[in-house]
Amino acid sequence: MAMNWIKQPCAALNETARSAALARQGQLTKPPGSLGQLEELAVRLAAMQGTERPAIDHAAIAIFAADHGVAAENVSAFPQAVTGEMVKNFARGGAAICVLAKTHNAILEVVNLGTVNDPGELPNVVRAVIAPSTANFATEPAMSAAQLAQALQAGRDSATRAINNGAQVYIGGEMGIANTTSAAALSCALLKASPKDLAGPGTGLNHAGVAHKITVLERALALHAEHFDNPLECLRRVGGFEIAALTGAYLACAQQGLPVLVDGFISTAAALVAVRIAPQCSDWFIYAHSSAEPGHARLLQELNAKPLLNLGMRLGEGSGAATALSLLRTACALHNGMATFAEAAVSGKI
Repeated sequence: MAMNWIKQPCAALNETARSAALARQGQLTKPPGSLGQLEELAVRLAAMQGTERPAIDHAAIAIFAADHGVAAENVSAFPQAVTGEMVKNFARGGAAICVLAKTHNAILEVVNLGTVNDPGELPNVVRAVIAPSTANFATEPAMSAAQLAQALQAGRDSATRAINNGAQVYIGGEMGIANTTSAAALSCALLKASPKDLAGPGTGLNHAGVAHKITVLERALALHAEHFDNPLECLRRVGGFEIAALTGAYLACAQQGLPVLVDGFISTAAALVAVRIAPQCSDWFIYAHSSAEPGHARLLQELNAKPLLNLGMRLGEGSGAATALSLLRTACALHNGMATFAEAAVSGKI
């Protein structure tokens, strides 16, 4: 499967709409800048949507699920069977992201990219199975080139479905036992950083578990080190199907002009890959929250990102981004609904 599409240019922001929104902010009945990041959000969304008065009435959430071969190295506190079991939970509406999607009246889709215990056909689950699992990247590349292309395309397809369904913002989430290990390896590869700085507890490892995880990461990074000069090759060698799908979705959203609300550590690792492939796509990314996973702060710093929330969350599933969705809606409501000084007959700044 060809990957030429990832080289397509990203959509341009609408600077006329940005200027108009910024001018409107300056006329609303409040001291300039008094609503902080909410003002910045409204102006950014105006530029993304090409209108002075942006709206976030329709959100699309996609959860990509996949298993990881590196789970064989005992780097997770939970058994690998949990991935497939959680796909069933998503389908039944029992996961945190299901509750959040319902709360925000958002479209939710689950994309099964391959689990070791395949749950089969399920309602509300898109089957895009590549393999039961990636390979163990501690001993060999996680994916073949063909598998990487499939995963990227699965993300692109999800973004296209969101756009066709009228989404005004896209949230990508993930589920996959051992995927914090994969995200840490990918982050180390891209940042030339030590696992000691980026590896964390994931689903709940104790101190000894984190130390073991670091040892596995050091061995894997040494194995693949000579191939880390290319972001796609980094993704192929130490990434996961769901991380690659997120990367593909983010690139496709930027190409097609759909704002992205990026979730936590794993989603931000995918965002960094996307930015390394196409730096302009960063214009379309809003970072939802600062995860409790230690490597996330380093990724946010590298991306010059200003997350909206810091609630100590580390669940994944797109849950932090879905929680922040209300802030985007609040920013739009304030921007669009407040009166100007002229409309309210209120004296402006002297």
